[in-house]
Amino acid sequence: MPLVTTKDMLEDAYKNNYAIGAFGAHNLEVIKAVIAGAEKVGAPVILQTTSSTYKYVEMPYLIALAKTAAEQAKVPVALHLDHGESYHTVMECLRAGYTSVMIDGSSLPYEENILLVKKVVEAASAVNVPVEAELGTIGGVEDSVSVKEENAFFTDPKQAEHFVKVTGIQSFAPAFGTAHGKYQQKPKLLFELLQEIHSSTNIPLVMHGASGVPEEDVRESLKYGIAKVNFSTELKDLFAEELRAYFNDHPTENDPRKYFLPARESLIKLVEQKIVMLQK
Repeated sequence: MPLVTTKDMLEDAYKNNYAIGAFGAHNLEVIKAVIAGAEKVGAPVILQTTSSTYKYVEMPYLIALAKTAAEQAKVPVALHLDHGESYHTVMECLRAGYTSVMIDGSSLPYEENILLVKKVVEAASAVNVPVEAELGTIGGVEDSVSVKEENAFFTDPKQAEHFVKVTGIQSFAPAFGTAHGKYQQKPKLLFELLQEIHSSTNIPLVMHGASGVPEEDVRESLKYGIAKVNFSTELKDLFAEELRAYFNDHPTENDPRKYFLPARESLIKLVEQKIVMLQK
């Protein structure tokens, strides 16, 4: 089937207390692994990129890969822009064929964030593409997104209620204790805060920085509106580990068809495990 939007899949997940896995799609090997892992579970899945990824792969190649993956897949597949840093970036992705976008104005003053998000929602709704946005600041490093711990701050539930209402977004990424990249210690998620945000917003919520969050914490968050869970760092770490292990055992190998295969197979298993974790 063609690429689908995230609207229906997230709404169903939200209503039924499970979540959709959104996986950083960095290259062909990862894309194929994500689709294969989702097919093993029989669950819809989101291929997710930042702007640095589509610049690396180059947009025409990335769109062709994603469309082909969706057409060949036995499950619904969406293509989502993660942390779109500007209106221009989002427009570029909408024109190219992304079926879901995030505009990240969380570093802006509140009123400026609202104006930016409303502008994106207006443009995206014209082509029936749902929009995700963030309020509060999620710490850590992911591609071009870098927020020092001391500059991260949690989402205010009352402000979140107003933000969701006036912008018209379809999903919302709250800051409640997760972080991008690698955790230096076990994250402490604020479930009471998440519950308040869930009650005040009444739309699908998104967990950023899920790599390294304990399974029991991820599953607990599903009770409070989390309907989309983002994974990227774990995929990159595993892929690199598998390549290092392969070359340690086969130091003279030069055929990518051979050394990529074990990495892809390991990613398939990881994606399958993550999606199973997100089920009811």
